[in-house]
Amino acid sequence: MLRRLSADDSRFRTVDFRPEVNLLVADTTETSTDEDSRNSTGKSSLIELLHFLLGARADAKSLPMRKALRRTAFILELDWSETPDRRLAVTRSGTRPEVVRLNHDIDPDHDVLFDMDGPVDVPNSRWQQLIDRELFGLRADHQGLSGRAMLGFLIRRVSSHSFNQATRTHNQQSEADAAANLAYLLGLDWKLAAGYREIAAREATRRQLRQAVSDPVWGRIVGNTADLRGQITLAEDELRRIRQQIAEFRVVPQYEELQRRADDIDHRIRALNSQDAIDLRNLGDLKAAVEETVDTAVRYLEPVYRELDILLGEQVRRRFDDVRGFHESIVHNRRRYLADEIHATEVALTERKTERARLGTELQEVLRILADGGALDALTALQQALAHKQAAVQALRHRYDAAQTLESSALEIKAKKVELQQSLAADLGERRMQTEEATLLFSEFAQRLYGHGRSAYLAIEAGPSSLKITPRIDSDDSRGIGNMVIFCFDLTVAVLAHRHGRGPDFLVHDSHLFDGVDDRQLFAALTLARDVSAREGLQYIASLNSDDLAKIERRGFDASQMILSPRLTDAYEAGGLFGFRF
Repeated sequence: MLRRLSADDSRFRTVDFRPEVNLLVADTTETSTDEDSRNSTGKSSLIELLHFLLGARADAKSLPMRKALRRTAFILELDWSETPDRRLAVTRSGTRPEVVRLNHDIDPDHDVLFDMDGPVDVPNSRWQQLIDRELFGLRADHQGLSGRAMLGFLIRRVSSHSFNQATRTHNQQSEADAAANLAYLLGLDWKLAAGYREIAAREATRRQLRQAVSDPVWGRIVGNTADLRGQITLAEDELRRIRQQIAEFRVVPQYEELQRRADDIDHRIRALNSQDAIDLRNLGDLKAAVEETVDTAVRYLEPVYRELDILLGEQVRRRFDDVRGFHESIVHNRRRYLADEIHATEVALTERKTERARLGTELQEVLRILADGGALDALTALQQALAHKQAAVQALRHRYDAAQTLESSALEIKAKKVELQQSLAADLGERRMQTEEATLLFSEFAQRLYGHGRSAYLAIEAGPSSLKITPRIDSDDSRGIGNMVIFCFDLTVAVLAHRHGRGPDFLVHDSHLFDGVDDRQLFAALTLARDVSAREGLQYIASLNSDDLAKIERRGFDASQMILSPRLTDAYEAGGLFGFRF
């Protein structure tokens, strides 16, 4: 049960709650004008603060995160199952929204050296877990359920548009998620109801993948089974070839030395070939020089002198003979020198030919050894290539599995839906006691508002996409009737959850729930809330405008013991919940 809402700001108007019905009334003042408004008095702010102190996620748009309130620490005091004789005080502020301060340790899993009583700071996530366990009885085996989601039905928020539909607490809440939490509160098989959430997640994933396949870029990542099957075949064939190369590979210990020897032999053969080219050119020049070397002739001088009528003496002829003999000696010596050079060159050419043949044989042997085996580095490179190819093949197989799953998922999802729907329908038949209890309670509440001639019931069925829980009251579909459907449904959920130990003992309604509601139904609703609270041991908290209160008081409703202090007003500075305007 909620006991007190306060703050460390002295301007804040502390609200003390009592058992059963609590009415937070917003008045107009005697000096109010048309420009004053009770929409800013703090009625909805009370709801926001309760959620904030009961573990709601705080973002930049949250009320306590506003600049004027960020440094204010708000405190909620409530009864706690672990401390029946003492109140639990929960403190939280916008400066450290991730931390909640408790006035004493209530965590049974919190190991402490000494049993010390005093304030303890816990992460908000842990505070949410404690709420799950202590207020709603959720344990580790309740995967997918959330106390925070269930609080949305017990304390509806205008900011989340939770008054738009009875079976959802905010616009973004999935039908399957809301149904699973409602199933738990009503005592139905929440696990079957939660199964729809898994199917919905698979459908959402499938839609995204289908869109990806249609995209020209992402399509190459996802692919289709036909293309991927061919790619896998080619990749696996290449993988087999690499494995065969590794199996046949022989490591040569002197691989690097043999490689250097092969390079040296190749360089030597190239050098011999170059030397042969030079010697062959020189050999040609030597042979040409031999042909050009002839005997020196001096007899041509005699005809020349004779023509000149000069008769050479015998002594001059002897001189000519000496010169000729000298020249013949030179020619003979040159021919002998050239013949020696030719012979030496030809011998060198023959020797190099022999050397070249020997080197060629050796090179062939070295290359054969290198061709038959390889170095350890080469084997390592092959093994790395094998690992890369194995990873590539595995990635292709994963893509193939994903593509195959995507292509077959439509039928699987449809089959799963049918199976789940059948299982849930069978379970609802077995839980007839729970469904009848909920339906009869809702009908009782609706007939208290609209009379016994009005047909009202809960339609609970296994739908194709979720557990369907539909509250129905025969009406003209007016806004006021729709809000009273939510009122009766929330009261039904709160009573059943508390009655069977699956929820806390409080229900809170914002004044927006009563917008457009006829004063007769408002009178009946608050009378019903008073009677049910007393009968079931519930605490009912509602905010109300003073003119609506006046209407039901004229009908005989006695609210004197229900009105909370302080009464809020539209006085600009101090009349609201926070004691100042911001």
